[in-house]
Amino acid sequence: MNCTSLRSITMPSLKIIGLCVFDRCEQLTDLDLPEGLERIGQTAFQNCQRLRRIAISLKCMIGGGAFYNCTNLKTVDLVGGIHRTVASLHLEGWRNEMKDEIYRINQDLPNIRALDKTAEIQQWMESVIRRITYYKDEHIAILKEATTLLELALWKANLDEKEEEDSFGERETKRAKVDTGSEKNDSRITSGANIVIKNVLPFLTLIE
Repeated sequence: MNCTSLRSITMPSLKIIGLCVFDRCEQLTDLDLPEGLERIGQTAFQNCQRLRRIAISLKCMIGGGAFYNCTNLKTVDLVGGIHRTVASLHLEGWRNEMKDEIYRINQDLPNIRALDKTAEIQQWMESVIRRITYYKDEHIAILKEATTLLELALWKANLDEKEEEDSFGERETKRAKVDTGSEKNDSRITSGANIVIKNVLPFLTLIE
């Protein structure tokens, strides 16, 4: 508090920043907060009027007035896995919309009153979380549907192959009556569906 020489802060491992800890650090310009930071206390960085940029995780809770009267705060960068998650979304339209929402804060913040910057950042973070949660759910729904279709396609291809082999006499033309359920289950296993679903499809899921 009231430090006259502190210009930047990088904290690689930290859970909580307490109340008023960096109040009126008049030379502070850059703030790199760790991905594991859980909470910033109320008015923690208030009156840091030269603070221009912060890097923060969406998982961090920001207390009221944390950036109160930070006149020059104009840039917020997100740290953590959010960018990898966005890049993994199924549709390009989803990815573009998320990128626009993530970078919106840097368009709006310069025009927000110094007294309102904390509330603006809080609302923006909540909006980003809501949108990415929605698109993650949609992505999972599409992936589940694709899983079912892929399994059915592999299963059908395996059955068609068996029928073709039978038609050319590569197998006995006369077969004893078999249990249909067991045959279908065997086809599902031998088609490779179980292997694909277990070992390939997880690579298509979102990176958290």
